[in-house]
Amino acid sequence: MTRIIAIANQKGGVGKTTTCVNLAASLAATQRRVLLVDMDPQGNATMGCGINKMEVENSACEALLGEATAIEATVTAKAGFSVIPGNEDLTLAEVNLLQEIGREMKLKKALASVSDLYDFILIDCPPSINMLTVNALTAADGVLIPMQCEYYALEGLSSLLRTIEQVRDSVNSKLEIYGILRTMFDPRINLSNEVSMQLIEHFDRKVFRTVVPRNVRLAEAPSFGLPILLHDRSSRGAIAYLALAGEVLRREDERMAKAV
Repeated sequence: MTRIIAIANQKGGVGKTTTCVNLAASLAATQRRVLLVDMDPQGNATMGCGINKMEVENSACEALLGEATAIEATVTAKAGFSVIPGNEDLTLAEVNLLQEIGREMKLKKALASVSDLYDFILIDCPPSINMLTVNALTAADGVLIPMQCEYYALEGLSSLLRTIEQVRDSVNSKLEIYGILRTMFDPRINLSNEVSMQLIEHFDRKVFRTVVPRNVRLAEAPSFGLPILLHDRSSRGAIAYLALAGEVLRREDERMAKAV
């Protein structure tokens, strides 16, 4: 059964796109069928997969507006997973969606035709709570929240949790917090350790055991249009995202066992 995960946090620079691209590549490396949907008009996830966002024939914009099917908008990344690319056209899509009935359901309807083709669909959300993000949350089963362990990140988290609750109450009753991922973590900083402990105390098993460290190789990989697995498989960043993929797969195994 396909698992649809939105990777969201309205705070920018917390590692959303890095997590989306590298988790997709790590899951693909385990022979899972993966689709990455880039819902950010900046198109950074698309470029990080080695796809030129300005040269694609169809994108997430066309899929949202019904001008192309999800299959027609899908391209293949170098790492072996599928991508529905995003670019600046998504800004236009958001404006058009505001005038449509059922606008928050557009992405869910677009993905319905391809969901059976994949084990995981990962949605990279923009760094804001807008109609594109609401579409992603409406289509998703769960939300993976990357966050830095710093004071302002906690404030942003509380705002995102309220949005998730509103979406759950209105259009997607099955939406849950899939997990919280600590990113760009530096254990030498006391505040990072304190915030990390607060997260574990409050969210318990929702916090992934995997911690993504600050890593130069991980930061430079997007400039080569590659996930870290293809850029430097032995780096700490690559090891962390492989560990995260393993943790995601274990969670899915546990979920399936409970459902039986």
